[in-house]
Amino acid sequence: MKTNALSVTLALGLFVAGLASFGCQQGAPPTNREATATNANAAKEKMDPAAIASEITKLEQVWNDSTKTHDANAVSKLLAEDVTITYPDGSTGTKADELRVILSGAITADSWEMLEPKVTVVNADAAFITGRTVVKNGKYKQENSKPIDISGEYRFTDVYARRNGTWQAVASQTTKVANPTPSPSTPPAPKPAATSSSPKSHSRERLS
Repeated sequence: MKTNALSVTLALGLFVAGLASFGCQQGAPPTNREATATNANAAKEKMDPAAIASEITKLEQVWNDSTKTHDANAVSKLLAEDVTITYPDGSTGTKADELRVILSGAITADSWEMLEPKVTVVNADAAFITGRTVVKNGKYKQENSKPIDISGEYRFTDVYARRNGTWQAVASQTTKVANPTPSPSTPPAPKPAATSSSPKSHSRERLS
């Protein structure tokens, strides 16, 4: 009888110990993989698409205004070192090309305007903006050559990436609209009057 009682007592003790061990495992801290997933989810929750869209739009406006301000320093900050810029004629340019044109003052225009900007946020570190720009009486003057008329309407797509906490343009493409459609809210201008007002009149419109 004593032997049976002792066996029962030992069995109960092992059972209780097993439950305690299981409870400890359940309350153990998450593994590195679990912690990484938790941090990633937290980062997603903190992302503010509206704030990102506002920031990208402001940067586009700085780039747009550079024709009049000739502020190459401001544009230099928003352009990535490896940015690729595709111009309306299909040629491409670098950051150095863009800054050189801005500093030279080769582009002039009576007015320009960025219209219908739309920012698409891909994730916390990537976004792109699309829209159209209109140049009025725009000219691109190269040294020892006649000015080129760059007036008209353009559509653009600019891709931004956040690097080290700063948003920068990493790719840009501009296409001239051959036959712009008048806005429904604006009555068509009498022919042969020129259309609309103005765009992103920086060097991206220079080769139209």
